[in-house]
Amino acid sequence: METIIGSQQLKCASAMDDSILVWAEAFLNDRKARGSAEGTLDFYREKLKLFFSYCDALVVERISQITPTLIRQYLLHLENTGHNPGGKHAAFRTLRAFLNWYEGETEPEAWSNPMRKVKAPKVPTEPLEPVSFENVFRMMKTCERGTFTGDRDEAILLCLLDTGARANEFLDIDLTDINQARGDILIRQGKGSKPRQVYLGRQSRRALRKYLKHRKDNNTALWVTHPRFDSERIKYDGLRSLLSRRANLAKVDKPTPHDFRRAFALSMLRNGTDLYTLAKLMGHEGITVLQRYLKQTYNDTEAAHRKAGPVDNSKFLGLN
Repeated sequence: METIIGSQQLKCASAMDDSILVWAEAFLNDRKARGSAEGTLDFYREKLKLFFSYCDALVVERISQITPTLIRQYLLHLENTGHNPGGKHAAFRTLRAFLNWYEGETEPEAWSNPMRKVKAPKVPTEPLEPVSFENVFRMMKTCERGTFTGDRDEAILLCLLDTGARANEFLDIDLTDINQARGDILIRQGKGSKPRQVYLGRQSRRALRKYLKHRKDNNTALWVTHPRFDSERIKYDGLRSLLSRRANLAKVDKPTPHDFRRAFALSMLRNGTDLYTLAKLMGHEGITVLQRYLKQTYNDTEAAHRKAGPVDNSKFLGLN
């Protein structure tokens, strides 16, 4: 596993019993031993690096130097350097997980976990807008039919929307995970390392078959780069670049991979899927996150009634 710090730094830091760097490495090793997905480990690494950089500037090297005040100042620093509420909350959750694990692992005497005195940052309860179907259609129109890149990108746009999968789950799909006839896809490493099934509709399966006809390589990955780039598995940055390029060509707002997941959730709700079924499809343990989308569907029904309510639109009641 890639380490957060270099071997020389680790050697120097190990001289301190409560070195932040040493215990952070141990924390990641513990999470890996528990079976955390690589995407989860990358998430922890990224957020811990942010905290290490902040501590380094303040010459804070030991866990015993971390105070509630320092953590609050760190969260303010994130806000002042352009991190949105969701990013701040993610950084808070990671730091909380790390320090709670350290407390349970070492049971240190005369040390009080500073996270107990720091409240989690507030995050907006309103769901962000998903990518619009119109924009997806316009992005698809920029895909050059009959070419590897064009057919692949069109398939990615449709399959990303049709599965509602997280970006890393989507990119980790192998060819052997797909039943092309039925459109079933096995997500082997969902959040919490829990597998689940997602599905493709008829049009998405057709687009996928067109793309796979171009494949002549031996890579097990479903989504790969052009053969001139050695047909390597597409990574997250590559997916974002692909979406950005298609959006630029279509002259629409650039969507993120997660915007497609939001569009999937909202569309399924609008088309009558119940929250519990949708939670299973999206890999959520509960329905709390999905309930935020209900307000948008309520707005849909209100608008529909205002437009077509029977009394206001009747020609015979004589009330207009």
